[in-house]
Formats: sequence, structure tokens, C-alpha cells
Amino acid sequence: MTESDIITAVNEVFCEEFEVPLKELTPESQIFDDLGLDSLDVVDLIVALQKKFGVQVRNDERVREVRTLQDLYDLLEVIKREQTSA
Repeated sequence: MTESDIITAVNEVFCEEFEVPLKELTPESQIFDDLGLDSLDVVDLIVALQKKFGVQVRNDERVREVRTLQDLYDLLEVIKREQTSA
């Protein structure tokens, strides 16, 4: 899965699950401040991402550091890479 594939898939989750317009989804977008997600939405986000990518994100401590979409793209890329090399 390429970086572009990851970005597209994450953006699809935000559009489909949270009805965030695609034009608002930039790498610099703050998940809480700019996109309006709250702590309950983050639980739904993690579940949706786990389904979409087939990875475990929930128990990964690195997810707590995610603030922007770019942070999320980068984390998912690392997790996917770790899974394929394991």
C-alpha cells in the first residue's frame, strides 16, 4: 500500500463516517480543532481505520500522539510496514 493509497483511504473514512468534506482534508488539518472530532468520534475513527486497513491501532500507544491528518497517515504507513515485515 503506497502513501497515496493510505491518504485516499483515510480521507474516505473521514468523508464516509464523519461527513467531512474532502476539501477540508489536508495534511495539516487538526483532527480535533479543524475537523471537529471529539473523544467519542476518535473511538469510531479507530474502529473504522482498523476495518479499512486490517491493522490494530487501538492498543498502539503511538496513536495518542496523532494530532493532524499527516500524523495519522504516517502512523498507518508505519503500522502497515511493520505488519508486512513481521
